[in-house]
Amino acid sequence: MGDIFNNAKKLGFGLMRLPLLDENDEGSIDIEQMKKMTDHFLEMGYTYFDTAIMYCGMKSQDAVKEALTSRYPRESYTLATKLHADFFNTLEGRDEIFNDQLERMGVTYFDYYLIHDIGVERYPKYEELDCFRWLQEKKEQGLVRHIGFSSHDSAEFIDRVLTDHPEMEFVQLQINYLDWESEGVQSRKCYEVCEKHGKPVIVMEPVRGGTLAKVPDEVEKMFKEYHPEDSIPSWAIRFAASHDNVKIVLSGMSNMEQMLDNTGYMKDFEPLNDEEMDIVNKASKIIQESVGIPCTGCSYCTEGCPMNIAIPRYFALYNADELEKGQTGWRPQQSYYDRLSLVFGKASECISCGQCEGICPQHLPIMDHLKVVAEHFEK
Repeated sequence: MGDIFNNAKKLGFGLMRLPLLDENDEGSIDIEQMKKMTDHFLEMGYTYFDTAIMYCGMKSQDAVKEALTSRYPRESYTLATKLHADFFNTLEGRDEIFNDQLERMGVTYFDYYLIHDIGVERYPKYEELDCFRWLQEKKEQGLVRHIGFSSHDSAEFIDRVLTDHPEMEFVQLQINYLDWESEGVQSRKCYEVCEKHGKPVIVMEPVRGGTLAKVPDEVEKMFKEYHPEDSIPSWAIRFAASHDNVKIVLSGMSNMEQMLDNTGYMKDFEPLNDEEMDIVNKASKIIQESVGIPCTGCSYCTEGCPMNIAIPRYFALYNADELEKGQTGWRPQQSYYDRLSLVFGKASECISCGQCEGICPQHLPIMDHLKVVAEHFEK
């Protein structure tokens, strides 16, 4: 289908985490600082802006008009937004949302439009309300240039959606070096499904909500010894951007310092070399081992589980969520857990038969760990 991203620079401005006037009020966007950040972003040759209805306490789309669309010619930027299942319940509701978005952001079309956060529990609603055909019609009418979807779900599920809807042109996925081999998030597997279907990828959460900006001292030392001048987050964003089928890496930048850093090292982007990739892989292992449940993901425990519990995947999500402890805002692990538990048994449904512990090569107290996971995700 050609490059629907027109060979754009790989960094996108994710408008979910913006500068705030009051850190306790996610809707208190500092518009003046956002304007300066927008100016710099465009001056450096970047063009991709990504927003959605619920970002920044429902204020992100309004900020787009104030900081971007009312100040710059339409052809100077590309704009992406989304349709989320929680905000409509009728066929008419789809258009009410879409028309409100056009007006709210002061544009006559969107360059990219996504069906938002498709998961196993929302997919039936998107299908029943004919959202895929509806979005294709918007494209035919010239109101949308390119259509796609975002998802925090399994590789198997994304394969199903792309098989059902080959008209989707791109997919937005959570990809970072910590989740690349995760059994819970399945970043690599999801990416490979998109490759199989020939669909380019936009990356969200490359720094894992800030987790990969504050790494253990051992990891920071490795990074700084190799690149003394490079920031810690730069390793995470460059890792995501180093994959050929990744076209845009979204970064939620909440101050000018982050904007200057990201636009600087991504201006003449070079993929990680083999040595850098080895360092990142070591970093991932160190971070994973620093918290939680030391599960290796071998999955021996799941064979024959009478309750069909996705044990390694739940443990991976628990570990990931523990790493983000203390951070404000939405964390995706709960969504992954909720969706997995619609397909597999919940952690709380363990009947303590003990077969998993009898076969675990790591000799983990799996039944006790499942109680911890259930308390964490099911309360």
